[in-house]
Amino acid sequence: MSLFPTQMRPLPYRKPVEGRDYWVLDDALPNAGEVRARCLAKTDWELGYPYTAEVWPGMRATPALLDEELSTLDAKVCLLTGAKKVWVEQAETGMRLNHNCVQMVGSVEGAVKPHTDSTNLCRYAAVLYLNPDVPSQCGTSFFRQRMPGGQLGGNIVMPPYRTLAEALGNRFVQPNAFVEDVRVEHRFNRLLVYKANLIHSATAYWGLETATKRMTAVFFWMA
Repeated sequence: MSLFPTQMRPLPYRKPVEGRDYWVLDDALPNAGEVRARCLAKTDWELGYPYTAEVWPGMRATPALLDEELSTLDAKVCLLTGAKKVWVEQAETGMRLNHNCVQMVGSVEGAVKPHTDSTNLCRYAAVLYLNPDVPSQCGTSFFRQRMPGGQLGGNIVMPPYRTLAEALGNRFVQPNAFVEDVRVEHRFNRLLVYKANLIHSATAYWGLETATKRMTAVFFWMA
């Protein structure tokens, strides 16, 4: 990778289109309130930034859904995407794939962080919004590059690269290196499924107290 933090390779671009690149399913769970209450009652939270040296924000715990709930969700994802089967890929030694993980992130614990998911571990990723009182602007956004000259670049990581850092040729780029392209609003019990090689991020975080923070469940599937 380049030693110069402001340099990055241009990526290919394709405008994210619902039904091809991402899918939105409202009222995804029949018992979303029950799932939320169960997650709020957890006591085995793992802490991230700013409480530890981890790069991921807030706190998280697994599992978010029970086995039967997860199986039902898997079937819905297959219907949405057209995949014949989805499964959780075995992570490499020392790596953890945080599939079916509930995440709680407050307004001062996280920030917009455009990224892609590792395509060697998943083809599709998803986020399920689990707080009914979080504003609509705290959903998920897809981004594209803003090149050093100001022109817009791409948004997709393609082989042989597996991660955004590999594709850009650098892990460190300017803070304004990405611009929002498409936004999906936050809505309680909405499931957003998207291709893992698209640049994306939480649009914003919310809340200070535990019950008010942006709560989501995240999933990573190979297909």
